[in-house]
Amino acid sequence: MMETADYLKSLRKDIEFRATLCDQDMVFRSTWGIFSPREIDAGTELILRYIKPAVDADIFDLGCGYGPIGLTLAKLAPQGETLLCDKDFMAVEYSNQNAALNGAANAKAILSNGFQHVDKDARFDLVVSNVPAKVGNEMMTLMLHDAHRHMKPGGEIYLVTVNGLRQYMKRNLKEVFGNYKKLKQGAAYTIHLASKD
Repeated sequence: MMETADYLKSLRKDIEFRATLCDQDMVFRSTWGIFSPREIDAGTELILRYIKPAVDADIFDLGCGYGPIGLTLAKLAPQGETLLCDKDFMAVEYSNQNAALNGAANAKAILSNGFQHVDKDARFDLVVSNVPAKVGNEMMTLMLHDAHRHMKPGGEIYLVTVNGLRQYMKRNLKEVFGNYKKLKQGAAYTIHLASKD
């Protein structure tokens, strides 16, 4: 019986690991139930290779999980503000913890389903998302239109998706932004880019 109790206790402990992303040494805490809790997933690793924010970029990380994308970008853009959001309150809690752990004072995470709870006047230079495979058409439509509305002129949106969503993303980004670029197609993931005129 004791073995089970010890095992449960170990499962309830925060998971902590280190990762080097965009030459930044990062430390992350997470927990079971949040996406990829023990390591940086391949999609996140891939998208971060393609984003070079200006030092004063205002950034929005949509569906941030425990914050690896948004917090890494916040470190690269120390003169800008980075807003992370997730609809999972545990993800938001761990993102804010990880912002403090990594000295990203210019980053904060909020609870929001897409842009629902984002200040209507907020505008971003960069919108980034590791899009969940099962996001659904309706939510994706809302997210892309809201992203466009919340972007500054010349702003860019970077998305990473499983390869199966490649054509869908191309079609939808072209429809909303009027342009589309496939930056990279790996074994499992595709990096998509569109910009706001």
